[in-house]
Amino acid sequence: MTRLTDFKLLCFDVYGTLIDWETGVLNGLQPLLSANNATFTREKLLTVYHECEAAQQSKTPDMKYQDLLATILPHVAAKLGLQAPSDEQCQQFGATVGQWPAFPDSVGALQRLARHYKLVVLSNVDVESFRKSLAGPLAGAHFDTIITAQDVGSYKPDQRNFEHMLRVVRDKFSVTREQVLQTAQSQFHDHEPARKQGIKSSWIYRPGAVMGNTGGEIYDWKFATLGEMADALEKELAG
Repeated sequence: MTRLTDFKLLCFDVYGTLIDWETGVLNGLQPLLSANNATFTREKLLTVYHECEAAQQSKTPDMKYQDLLATILPHVAAKLGLQAPSDEQCQQFGATVGQWPAFPDSVGALQRLARHYKLVVLSNVDVESFRKSLAGPLAGAHFDTIITAQDVGSYKPDQRNFEHMLRVVRDKFSVTREQVLQTAQSQFHDHEPARKQGIKSSWIYRPGAVMGNTGGEIYDWKFATLGEMADALEKELAG
């Protein structure tokens, strides 16, 4: 039976797993809602946003993430039956990514996991937005390699992103596919495509999460939080 201690490297999704992107998106949408004096359920807003985001990522895989957010805000507004936002509102929405909050367990858990694993980021955001997250909400965390959609030229769940990551970790760390554990919340962006690549995965399911769920549950380990995963690793190491 495979154990957590059998792996050498954790490949992280960040936004949804380490960063509370749902709260970040909802906060970012507030100016649009306020301007229209509109209210919707959390699930409705996140479902519409996720549909628009995934469609645009597929349509323009080389568009920077913060620009992509600015591009989709009018689509989100249209789907919700709201007045179209101004260009300024769109740009402001795109610029919110680096301010999205981290989950309270993220930094401490990453520090604990780093004692045993190489930590790699495979994120759908752009370089600048991730840099802001690392300097702000994720301050105190360290990653051995950072790979963004901007670096690859496509967005997860595209297989090219996972193929690129596997090449990088092989060349940098001599780590094989079998030694990588994809660690993520989103079934859509991470667990389903990782399984197609033969990569095992740990599902940090973040209770109450809406975005990234597909109705399927693909995983080799399942934890509510990253802190629980760090606990499980330390229990194994203690024997």
